[in-house]
Amino acid sequence: MAESKAINHRNIKSLISSRVSLAPMAGITDYVLRSLVREYSKTSLLTTEMISSEALTQVKDTDIVARGENHSPISYQLSGHKPHMIAECAKYLEKFADMIDINMGCPVNKVVKGTDGCALMRNPDLAQEIVRTVKSNISIPLSVKFRLGYTFDEMNYIEYGEKMQEAGADFITIHARTRSQMYGGKADWKKIADLKRNVDIPVFANGDIVSPETAAECLEQSQADGVAIGRGALGDPSLLYRVEEYINNGKYIPQPTLEEKISILKKHLNQEVAFRGENVGVKFCRKFYPYYVNSFAGASRLRGELVLIDSLKEIMNKLDQILVQV
Repeated sequence: MAESKAINHRNIKSLISSRVSLAPMAGITDYVLRSLVREYSKTSLLTTEMISSEALTQVKDTDIVARGENHSPISYQLSGHKPHMIAECAKYLEKFADMIDINMGCPVNKVVKGTDGCALMRNPDLAQEIVRTVKSNISIPLSVKFRLGYTFDEMNYIEYGEKMQEAGADFITIHARTRSQMYGGKADWKKIADLKRNVDIPVFANGDIVSPETAAECLEQSQADGVAIGRGALGDPSLLYRVEEYINNGKYIPQPTLEEKISILKKHLNQEVAFRGENVGVKFCRKFYPYYVNSFAGASRLRGELVLIDSLKEIMNKLDQILVQV
């Protein structure tokens, strides 16, 4: 496990040496997925799934905070709306993290109804208090992730970003949608350029980045310092590395073949079972099947068969059969 070390505002860029990061996804970017991404990309910024400060205060969940020795650089994301509670959790996580991220962009109803996530964009004063309080309690960088605004009529992302910087944030990730869009519609990367012109800290763009080509297009339109990749990495943990190679070296690496994706899924399953036990690990992995087993005739039917299997050995046999059938 990497030792925590003081990193001030001036050398934040040394921490995010890659122009690519793994965006946090609740119930998705767990220890195993982060490890799979790191097998390909050695320098991208990994981010944990969203960790509730309320829950972490009650129970120090070892599964959700677990990290590998090679996970650095890694950011731990916290959600909540109570400044001192979030600061307490951030202080606890400092021994695991290279950076702390505050979630101010989650659009899910149960989160915003609790005045967490994107609801904070409607309360910038509280958001600033959270950033100031956390910043004063940790010695590692602090970032915030937010959206363009709560609705199309409340696009306050430029002023909001300025306020986050003023409060002490070292780094911004912005999802180029409003909360009302959820994950629908198209991410408006061009708007991020307006934010970038008004802040001095690094800005990473998020939303609809699913390939090396879309990453390059996003960087051109947004003028952002880098990209944060979320759903695009599902079923393809090599994507962050492929994007790095494309935007840094002009080298295009094609997406994995079906045979390669099945091989990665097997590894994903084995690692989740090792991490969580067979019963939980197999069930946890079911959400990933649509991303690995797709784009061929009969894929939907085969996924339907896979989700009914509880035995890891039987799943592996079924995956071998898929390769023979297609």
